[in-house]
Amino acid sequence: MDFLIFVVSMGALIYGADFIIQQSEKIALQYNISHFIIGATLIALGTSLPEMAVSMSASMKGSGDIAVANVIGSTIFNIAMVLGAVFILAKKITPDRDLFAKDSAWSLFPILVFILMAIDGELNAIDGILFLCLMGAYLLFLIGSNQVDAVDEELAKEKFEWPKTLTLLIIGFVFVVVGADFAIDSAGNIARSFGISEWVIGLFLVAFGTSLPELTISIKSAMNNNADLAIGNIIGSNVANFTMVLGVSSIINTLNVDLSRNFFDIAAAFVVSLMLVFITANKLYNKSAGIVLLVVLGLVIQNSL
Repeated sequence: MDFLIFVVSMGALIYGADFIIQQSEKIALQYNISHFIIGATLIALGTSLPEMAVSMSASMKGSGDIAVANVIGSTIFNIAMVLGAVFILAKKITPDRDLFAKDSAWSLFPILVFILMAIDGELNAIDGILFLCLMGAYLLFLIGSNQVDAVDEELAKEKFEWPKTLTLLIIGFVFVVVGADFAIDSAGNIARSFGISEWVIGLFLVAFGTSLPELTISIKSAMNNNADLAIGNIIGSNVANFTMVLGVSSIINTLNVDLSRNFFDIAAAFVVSLMLVFITANKLYNKSAGIVLLVVLGLVIQNSL
């Protein structure tokens, strides 16, 4: 039964992703907003809701390992799996935005802040407030660096109607969030039947489930030649996971973090973030980079299980 639920929830994620991409592009066109900004804010925050729900629930129940492992695992999956798949499946990726000069630091800064905050072995309410302030700084940075994209002629012909757009956008987010929620629950039930630990469940199964919205939206965006939205969604989601998800979760309840015990997994998240900086610096938006990212993901999974 759990396998059937997982398959159905995947379908909901895919349909939800379609609605979100179409309507967000209409909003971007209507207000001359950069596709990167849309991807890094509206879509990134929306697709981070599954991580938020899981981590908040885990925090309230005292399962700090799942809350923290979910964020670490999501970072690894978002970059290694999602970005790797985008590079392999997309016909051509030529971002209009200089991702290295403008955005690469945001793929490293949040995880460095996390490591510094976790040196004392916990994330408390003060750390949570600082995380939320960092999220606010990121949003201000995006607003200040907005740029106008070329007009999409097909979308320009369609009449923009806020009630319709808002309704479809909400439906899309509901499909994505509910689909991810059922995917997580079913995957968790399957994992527990094999006696897997909470950290491993959070790091891989829960993180994989909560990364499905980013995966579906980013792949569909890249295949529609909208690389800015795809990569912006990944960077924005990682920032939101560390700042908003961990921030709110640590305010609800202090989260214990064992850096030494989980050194490999945290280091892996840092390394893939560093790889993203290297890729943007050298503009390696190709299938070879995608294969390397997926190989790194395979090595991380092999060494963590």
